[in-house]
Amino acid sequence: MARDPDTIQREIEQARDALAATLDELAVKANPKQYVDQGKDAVRARLSDPRVKYALIGVGVLVGVLVVRRLFR
Repeated sequence: MARDPDTIQREIEQARDALAATLDELAVKANPKQYVDQGKDAVRARLSDPRVKYALIGVGVLVGVLVVRRLFR
């Protein structure tokens, strides 16, 4: 038995709307800027840890001393 054209049209529009919503969600999830922002946040969180912060400061001072020492030898 044939289906009503109005019903078919409504189903097509619903499927189109669902597809558009899915594509919008995928576009948001696949946005490279979002990944960059998440990476920056992760690095900032890691660097705010005092153990990491002071270890990096110590390494920086050590490298600075070695560079200055090498320059004046």
